[in-house]
Amino acid sequence: MKIGLLIYGDLDIQTGGYLYDRMLVRHLRNSGDQVTVFSINSHGYWRNLAHNFSSSLIWDLRRHSIDLLLQDELNHPSLFILNQRLKAAGEFPIISIVHHLRSSEPNSLALNWFYRLVELQYLKHVDGFVFNSQSTKESVESLVGSQKPSLVSLPAGDHLNPRNNTDQILERAQSEGELKLLFLGNLIPRKGLHVLLQALAELHAEPWQLQIVGDDRVNLTYTKKIKQAIARYGLVERVKLLGSKSSGSIANLLAEQHVLVIPSLYEGYGIAYLEAMGFGLAVIASSAGGASEFIQHKINGYLITPGDYTQLARTIRDLCRNRDALAQIGLAARKTFDQHPTWRENTLRSRAFLHQFGERAIKNKIQVEPAIH
Repeated sequence: MKIGLLIYGDLDIQTGGYLYDRMLVRHLRNSGDQVTVFSINSHGYWRNLAHNFSSSLIWDLRRHSIDLLLQDELNHPSLFILNQRLKAAGEFPIISIVHHLRSSEPNSLALNWFYRLVELQYLKHVDGFVFNSQSTKESVESLVGSQKPSLVSLPAGDHLNPRNNTDQILERAQSEGELKLLFLGNLIPRKGLHVLLQALAELHAEPWQLQIVGDDRVNLTYTKKIKQAIARYGLVERVKLLGSKSSGSIANLLAEQHVLVIPSLYEGYGIAYLEAMGFGLAVIASSAGGASEFIQHKINGYLITPGDYTQLARTIRDLCRNRDALAQIGLAARKTFDQHPTWRENTLRSRAFLHQFGERAIKNKIQVEPAIH
């Protein structure tokens, strides 16, 4: 089957959403499908709206004669009108991969009203959905209802090949010295790094260190504020900004740390949490979004109310002082990971779902084509 995938920029961008898309494309290609990636240059939300009035993308899609078009919902500002033109032509079904809605993020009422309006128009003009979590599915269906076909296909974390066994998890947790904290995510406000720094500012008397891994070029204004906060809170000697890292380097870091802390303001799912659980880390996650579907508070991790740095500080303090709890949480986290479906299992389900649409579209094309004499 000939499948198109429409994304912003490069498929190798280091975010959870792009990882999800990458793993799906890899499985489709390995299974014999021909996948063409169509890249749109992103110029920011407001300028991307102008893409709706361009015909070049439509001509490019037609030139490749695809049977089905996948779109990352992240691209919705460029497509909410353009998709109506594609639908009018009726040449192929459009399936949206939804990681989380922009209107689910914490923004001003006015901004979220506008985002919701644009996303609603986008969501109404696709044929089906692949969701990364039940939470994401519910947020979409609250806007457009549940009439359209959909599939919840969960992300996985086994691509990092976690290697820590039970003995190693226990030994690491009980080791003397500072509690090793890791923040993993691009430096953008939604990931809540500023909240983590506020919490750590309350814990000068506790033994901890923090390493921050993520692209610091995505939002230069926010990165500047983070560096200023580190200095203002007197954390320069205990907080290290490491920038972007390869998957191999991230795996090595996860094998050595005690706790992954990403107090996001919202997460559609939170692949990084699951990746860390594979290495037996205690994870401190956001209660807003999909993380609560696999993290149970104080059983295999911790769920923090977005923006509540006091609750976050209390949780980190407890882990600094109670290494037995750290060990038990880590073991429970690893058990959760072991029971979670793999990338192969979930992308296999996604491919079957997509082929239902594609094969139906191919049959319809054959039926309407005039006979050749």
